[in-house]
Amino acid sequence: MSDRQAYEQKLQAQLAQWRAQIDKLKAKADLANAEAKIEFNRQMAELQASQARAAARLDELRAASSAAREELSRGVEQAFHEVGESVKAAAAKFKQ
Repeated sequence: MSDRQAYEQKLQAQLAQWRAQIDKLKAKADLANAEAKIEFNRQMAELQASQARAAARLDELRAASSAAREELSRGVEQAFHEVGESVKAAAAKFKQ
């Protein structure tokens, strides 16, 4: 084998090694994307459930008598606060 052939084989081996490393990184990225999608879907389901609970509390407040309104309004405010905080947290997490 000539020096030229040996050098070409060395370069070819390096290219193959890089190709394997790139494929490994792509696989990790695909896995991370899949995991991120799963986490995103889980958090979106939680947020939608929280929003639905807050909407139900608002409906209760609308239907309540004047005497019950004050007590219910605290629960509505708390529910809306929790939804707002959950949305902020989810937005911050998925910005990363």
